Amino acid sequence: MTDQALPGQGPGTAGPGPDGAGFTYQGAEPELIVVARAEARLRADTQGVRSASGADISALNMFLSDEQLALEPVFGSEERTRSALPPQPEGPAGGGRDSTLPDLSLFYRVRGGGDRTEELTARLAALPEIETAYLKPGTVPARTAPHGAPAKARPEEAKRLKEGAPATPDFTGRQGYLAPAPEGVDAYWAWQRPGGSGQHVTVVDVEGAWQLGHEDLAEKLAGIVVGNPVQDIAWRNHGTAVLGVIGGDRDEKGITGIAPEAVTAAASFQGIGSAAAIHAAAERLSHGDLLLIELHRPGPRFDFEVRDDQRGYIAVEWWPDDFAAIRWATSKGVLVVEAAGNGGESLDDAVYERRPDAFPEWWRNPFNPSNQPSGAILVGAGAPPPGTHGRDHGPDRSRLAFSNYGARLDAQGWGREVTTTGGFWDRAGDLQGGAEEIAWYTDTFSGTSSASPVVVGALASLQGILKAAHLAPMGPEEAREVLRRTGSPQQDAPGRPASQRIGNRPDIKAAVTQLVPSSVGSGQAERYWDELMPYPRELPPRLRLFVAGAWRNLNHPAPEVRQAVHAAFAGGRPDVRVWYSDDEVVGLVVAG
Repeated sequence: MTDQALPGQGPGTAGPGPDGAGFTYQGAEPELIVVARAEARLRADTQGVRSASGADISALNMFLSDEQLALEPVFGSEERTRSALPPQPEGPAGGGRDSTLPDLSLFYRVRGGGDRTEELTARLAALPEIETAYLKPGTVPARTAPHGAPAKARPEEAKRLKEGAPATPDFTGRQGYLAPAPEGVDAYWAWQRPGGSGQHVTVVDVEGAWQLGHEDLAEKLAGIVVGNPVQDIAWRNHGTAVLGVIGGDRDEKGITGIAPEAVTAAASFQGIGSAAAIHAAAERLSHGDLLLIELHRPGPRFDFEVRDDQRGYIAVEWWPDDFAAIRWATSKGVLVVEAAGNGGESLDDAVYERRPDAFPEWWRNPFNPSNQPSGAILVGAGAPPPGTHGRDHGPDRSRLAFSNYGARLDAQGWGREVTTTGGFWDRAGDLQGGAEEIAWYTDTFSGTSSASPVVVGALASLQGILKAAHLAPMGPEEAREVLRRTGSPQQDAPGRPASQRIGNRPDIKAAVTQLVPSSVGSGQAERYWDELMPYPRELPPRLRLFVAGAWRNLNHPAPEVRQAVHAAFAGGRPDVRVWYSDDEVVGLVVAG
């Protein structure tokens, strides 16, 4: 059994909520899940439940009628789910079909029951056609709020709402996670590469709500693909912040996403449950696309208790139906990125090995690497560089105390000080507020919720680069290996050693060197361009040299190098020999 790391004092030990106090959400909605016996071959629709095998299910129907309950297939029509196995992706990196995939047609959600769900769970599990039934805590408590923003505001409406308001400044200088490694993921370098802005990649964010009319999410946002948004401003701010980190527009105002050319979309769990939302989102994605799960729920550490401080909260894949949905998605070749949770838990602990009595017999702890994995990429929360926004959360890339950790985790992102779109928890933006929600920005997005979209943005950039190079995009297993093999290593912090694994911070440039074959070419420079004012300003100054039919970049040229190139071309007979890899100058000789 692994010791639990309890929060202490000092940098990096505060909880994930405002002032470290946690998040207060009210109105959690548990999900009552039924797993049917395979031999019963249940078929449920609006007319009731029947057995395709001719089994006697009168006791089940009588119970449902007496208790005014309805069974609803979690993943849609049983016949369609059984026949819709994920296709075999092309290429060696594909997920492939897997005979160990759980049978999605056996999962049902129970409608009705009110506050008697615990009693009904046991009684349903005792019926002969049912293998088991279990109660899932709400992923995130959803409270009733006043009328929220429309599901999709048109860009022209956003402009109208902003008319007369001050122009939003450029906040990209506050987005340290865009910077070169080890501080950030090196998005600036990626943007200079074909496909590096996430072109031809789609990302779906699974959670609760979004402000889809935000002024900085206008270019590549596709809207909501499934579910109904939670009418709650805290959830809306959360989803807006996530989308901004991944795909905020690249322009002269606000922030810029890590992969601003990726198409982003949203899937809400409200009304259908987390597993159904994951599955429905994955159905709309292709091999190499990304699905982000921004949800966690109370785990067994505190007997599934809903807590404001989120202690004991864990990744959703621990529950059988969520695991089944994620396995289905990854077997299709979709990269699933999952927040590890803010519970301060070691996921290696023995408490997660114990199968709850209500879970099906086939369940095995997915946090144990020796068991069948879900295939998802699990993300922990690391500290940003000390001094970011004038604050210190401990050594750069050290585990923040609220972040779950363990052998199962694959990578980390910034868990504090993330500048992005949206407001501050349930309030207006702390970086930019005002009357118009579509122009809110925050400097303090945090948790494994802020860490996960940082990883997603890096992966979307890598997939775009691979596609632009006419290479197959990564499958789930390859993506996990690349994140573990490359990146900026996790650091120790007092009381939080690197042995409490959250993984490396992604480094796009380092990953590309392993993924994309490169060769060094050479040639004479025919003309040059000295870029004195790069955009964005955070990009390095560079000297561009036209060699072998393409512009090649020399980043941070020394003053004497710049002067030598100027002099060579000013003389009318330039003799500038260049060696380059991709479009980056790796050697330069100026004769004369």
